[in-house]
Amino acid sequence: MGFLDKAREAAAQAAVKAQEGIAQGQAKASEIQAKRQHDALLRDLGAAYHAQVRHGSPPEAVAAALAAVDAHAAADPAGGQGRSGGGSGAGDGPAPPTAGGYGLDDI
Repeated sequence: MGFLDKAREAAAQAAVKAQEGIAQGQAKASEIQAKRQHDALLRDLGAAYHAQVRHGSPPEAVAAALAAVDAHAAADPAGGQGRSGGGSGAGDGPAPPTAGGYGLDDI
């Protein structure tokens, strides 16, 4: 194999690596955008709930905001969390308190 053949092969490998890097960058950018959109929807839901509870706003705004969050989560393969793995796994976060009260794990 001559020098030019080796150079062509190296250039082809570099092009493949560059394309892989671009694809990874685009996937990460999409992931970040989905997380920002999810965060904005949750912020809107919180604002609608606050307005309903504290200011007597109609509950339709909360229902609409919740529907938007649910629709985004259903469309997002990461479970609406904007990151791989979602957030609905059995080992995620602490368990909710039991009806009997709080324990040392709740501190």
